[in-house]
Amino acid sequence: MTAFSRLVRARRMVRAYRPEPVDPAVIDRMLDIARRGPSAGFSQGESFVVVTDPEVRSEIARACGEPAYVARGFTLWISTAPVHVVPCTRRADYEDRYAEPDKAGSSVESWPVPFWWVDAGAALMLLLLAAVDEGLAAGFLRADPGRLRAALSIPPDVAPLGVVTIGHPAPDRRSGSLARGRKPLEEVVHRDRW
Repeated sequence: MTAFSRLVRARRMVRAYRPEPVDPAVIDRMLDIARRGPSAGFSQGESFVVVTDPEVRSEIARACGEPAYVARGFTLWISTAPVHVVPCTRRADYEDRYAEPDKAGSSVESWPVPFWWVDAGAALMLLLLAAVDEGLAAGFLRADPGRLRAALSIPPDVAPLGVVTIGHPAPDRRSGSLARGRKPLEEVVHRDRW
């Protein structure tokens, strides 16, 4: 098995972290990896808001519904992660890029899928893998985009995807969803035709 295969197989969503901070140089290395994902036309419309301030992390936790999560019997998760990263994307970066002369004849309006979301998803996955590569753990959760924008002063034309929690892993309760198991390869791969 290759190092990459081991890395991918080690990645999972983690919801418990030890309290020690993450070295800022490590955070920068992870973000440098995350920004290297594919980008339609090299538009590079992805950006990241990094939050380490405990008060702002608590505000994000409230925006993500942590109180309701705890009320359902789970332990604190979001507010205890020492690092939050909010991956974002900006459609206008793609529109601007595809208005340039070398992209004449192409328009984001003609795309079958909005590639800014595809590219942002790739950046998100790279961030999750980079955390594991650094010996850290990470989780991803949805958040109310309006509340994230307000809490983090994100411009209105920038769309946050959610929140990635990052830190040194602590023992946690595995998700009950894992009991479903991963679908077999034959069930998800179709050869030549569906």
